[in-house]
Amino acid sequence: MSTIPGFTPHRVPVDGDVALSAAVGGSGRPIVLLHGFPQTHLMWRHVAADLAADHTVICPDLRGYGDSDKPAARSADTYSKRTMAADVVALARALGHERFALVGHDRGALVAFRAGLDHPSTITHLASLDVLPTLDMWDVLHGVDAAVAYHLYLMAQPPGLPERMIEASADAFFGSFLDAWAGDQGAVPPEVRAHYLAASRAAVPSIVADYRASAGIDVAHDRADRAAGRRLSMPVTVVQQDWGAALGYDAAALWGAWAPDLVHRTTTAGHFMAEEAPGEIVKAVRELVNR
Repeated sequence: MSTIPGFTPHRVPVDGDVALSAAVGGSGRPIVLLHGFPQTHLMWRHVAADLAADHTVICPDLRGYGDSDKPAARSADTYSKRTMAADVVALARALGHERFALVGHDRGALVAFRAGLDHPSTITHLASLDVLPTLDMWDVLHGVDAAVAYHLYLMAQPPGLPERMIEASADAFFGSFLDAWAGDQGAVPPEVRAHYLAASRAAVPSIVADYRASAGIDVAHDRADRAAGRRLSMPVTVVQQDWGAALGYDAAALWGAWAPDLVHRTTTAGHFMAEEAPGEIVKAVRELVNR
């Protein structure tokens, strides 16, 4: 399985010579779903099929992931969330949608957050699954508790060593996150796991570049927005595991500083909640787009 059953594959130019691959299904008000790490758009297979009953659902592979193009990181901006958010807006417009709801998980949620700040007239509703905004994420990681996010520090290092280390044991590296972050190991069946590992193995330089941007240019963009008082103007729903209790921060308060119109929920599902608890995520998204 490499795409969502019943969805139509598209390949859409979005930025110069960069094109995104996307699966599109259903009809009605558009919703774009952005995947996380170490995954592809296939993580939405359950949620997308349900939402497609009354929405046009667009599930792209992000720049640098899956079947989308993976340009070399020739500047800090190549994999900035600003650039990746602009990709998503261009994709939706090319498919005929000037305004749409946007849901992101993990890395995709960081792209969605940036899209909401940079394109407020385009993003009608925004949902984030299991991340903090980039600036807040770095602020709350400290001491030995930061060991749970060792990969953030590894991939923040200058080009060369992180890529070589990960490529030397790619399946073990990416597979470790599928194992450690899952609340339900059965939610990612063997054929889907194999797809994720193959896709990630083929994308090590671009995945590292995405993470490296989050330790550099993405932080700068968030700091500039915080200093300017920019906030998310659309209704926002956040669904997270309760990491705040363990790491000593108030996730709802951190999100509330960015999103005045916020619904914040915690879940007992693991990190891969769209696959572990798709009904819960569908319910949250439907409630969001009806606000």
